[in-house]
Amino acid sequence: MFLTILIPCLNEEETVGKVIQKAQRAIESSGFEGEVLIVDNGSTDSSIAKSLSLGARVIEVSEIGYGSALRAGIATSQGQITIMCDADDSYDIENVSSFIRQILGGSDLVIGNRFKGGIGRGAMPWLHKYVGNPILSWLGRLFFKVGIGDFHCGIRAFKTEAIRSLNLTSSGMEFASEMVVKASLHGLIITEVPTVLSVDGRSRAPHLKTWSDGWRHLVFLLAASPRWLFLYPGLLLTFIGLLGFVFTSVGPINVSQFQLDLNSFIIFIGLILVGIQVILFGILARIFSTNFGILPVTTSVTGFSKIFTLERGVALGGILLLTSIATAFGLLMRWDGNSIAGIDRDSALRISGIVVLTSGVGIQTLFASFFASMLQVK
Repeated sequence: MFLTILIPCLNEEETVGKVIQKAQRAIESSGFEGEVLIVDNGSTDSSIAKSLSLGARVIEVSEIGYGSALRAGIATSQGQITIMCDADDSYDIENVSSFIRQILGGSDLVIGNRFKGGIGRGAMPWLHKYVGNPILSWLGRLFFKVGIGDFHCGIRAFKTEAIRSLNLTSSGMEFASEMVVKASLHGLIITEVPTVLSVDGRSRAPHLKTWSDGWRHLVFLLAASPRWLFLYPGLLLTFIGLLGFVFTSVGPINVSQFQLDLNSFIIFIGLILVGIQVILFGILARIFSTNFGILPVTTSVTGFSKIFTLERGVALGGILLLTSIATAFGLLMRWDGNSIAGIDRDSALRISGIVVLTSGVGIQTLFASFFASMLQVK
């Protein structure tokens, strides 16, 4: 068994030497052969020279970003097991036996949990500790059903080939989330072990940007889950719209001190149209993500694609559109120049609203069906 300890580095001359020496001792105590791999991401200090002098293998990556460095390191790792760790001396890389045991026991990815292992005083900003990390980790567990308490821990061990197969693409700090999410979606075995986070050994500020990097993590979690980004909000809007549409379709109703009248009826139609459009966005996004390898194929996606074919979508959209056109034509035939004969103003407006709704849904379904068919071609 060969072990690689992978360390991304950008101007870490104060600490990279200590981390390399600890990593070398970790390899020696593991009983395996191994290497310390430094992925330099554009250092202008003595980080590269120090790394080489201590016997580490160094590769240089010009594309700036935490994810860019780690992707390059994973691609060139010589170990069957790779352990990644930051170069700031905040993690106890010397004691990684628990990570290795989990991998040897069958796990594909093992992540440290700083909240279980302990966070040193001043080692993590309070905003990260009590707001950012807990919320983003909770969203990750909610969206992807991963039993991991710390999505962003910087020390991890994994089977190298298993992680390579995920085709990770993120260039920034969101790489940490991408690794967990894609590992879960592809059915890899993920476990966690408690790990201690200490105050890092640098005199300068960390590379992590609280707001911009937090936003990138959130965007990735949403983009990787069309269900939560599009489908559920669309269903909620459609449900509210349909509920209001049904109750106001026969006339005004009183709700507490408010009256829902014809104006409300039109608003509810708008909610239905927006909701259905958002649902269709979710369907199209999922088809795109599946066909282009961003997200894996699932039984639900396969089953839906068999039911919702181009021909059925076009037929449904066409029926709705033709029905609305026929209804509009019937209203037009009753027009006497000033009003619609036999129909009062409010009823005529409600019928017109239904025409707008059915034609809108028909057009959305029709064109979405063609777009979905286009996305099937890689």
